[in-house]
Amino acid sequence: MKLVASDGRTTHLGYCFNVLPGETVDALIAQIHRYCGPVRARLGVARLGVGLWIAQPAAAALVADAAARRALAAALADEQLYCFTLNGFPYGGFHAPRVKEQVFLPTWADAERRDYTLALAEILAELAPDDVEAPSISTVPLGPAGVDLRAALDGVRRTADAMAAIEARTGRAIRLALEPEPGAAVEIADWMAWLLGGTAAGLCLDTCHAAVVGEDPAATFAALAASGTRCAKIQISSALVVPRPDLEESRAALAAFDEPRFLHQVRSARGRAMDLPEALASMDRSAPWRIHFHVPVHRAAVGSFATTADSIAPALAAALAAPGPLPQLEVETYTWAVLPPGERPADDAGLVDGIARELAWTLARLAELGVHPA
Repeated sequence: MKLVASDGRTTHLGYCFNVLPGETVDALIAQIHRYCGPVRARLGVARLGVGLWIAQPAAAALVADAAARRALAAALADEQLYCFTLNGFPYGGFHAPRVKEQVFLPTWADAERRDYTLALAEILAELAPDDVEAPSISTVPLGPAGVDLRAALDGVRRTADAMAAIEARTGRAIRLALEPEPGAAVEIADWMAWLLGGTAAGLCLDTCHAAVVGEDPAATFAALAASGTRCAKIQISSALVVPRPDLEESRAALAAFDEPRFLHQVRSARGRAMDLPEALASMDRSAPWRIHFHVPVHRAAVGSFATTADSIAPALAAALAAPGPLPQLEVETYTWAVLPPGERPADDAGLVDGIARELAWTLARLAELGVHPA
């Protein structure tokens, strides 16, 4: 939905629907009717923004078929939804039995990543409504650790230039936003701002990722301003916190979060691990653990563990305090289906209700900061 801050600047809030599987146009349209529209109705708003995940096979089909694009736009309109951003981080297979490190592939050094992102840009230029100033596409932070940084940055620059050509042709400016993540080639927003300085690309700040690596939001936005890099999008998300990993009961409870699909990087003041099995086997237990496991943002605790929900409002406040256009806002909890039994939704209605509660909580935090529906 469109929001306005107390100083008159506007932005958009929506939900990232990479929480849903399906990699064809038909599956995407079915999801819009089955989940996205009901979330809007459950939230009780007249119009809701969505951040779609369009996997590579669906993106290729949409670019090739104008009728498919019209069908997608019609489905959104029927449900009183609009698309202002895309999650272009996962290329495909995001709901496969095992994703893990494959989520960083292809890298920005690979032509497949550039081609996919430009396909998304073509789709979004047509799909986003006129009242969205600069629709955004969030993407991989260059690749996994060890990627050829020079080649990857060249890929980003070439893609940003091609997106400028799309703007010249369509009149729509699409913003490319790289998303730092723990354990990736770039995991700190300050460094990403330095790398992107002077390019047309921007940053996507994920509040779960930032909390895991211990970033200070005010310092992040200062670094962005110093480098001339725009924060195009904030993904509103929350991490898991284990205050006492030295306790046997904590480690036993963590076993329920050790699921095989997604990567769950772990950090503490005294150690780090690329995934939960490694942390449980050998990581230092003398300081609290912060875990990259997107948990529902409206929950201060999940099971016996705390969350980093309290870090979200300071990130939003830092964005509001920074000069220039406001970042777009997208709640992103893609792990509903892999939460421990008892924490995950039992059916479609439970998932719709959970997503709506996350959006309602986020609207309440924004209202406290003077940001309201337009």
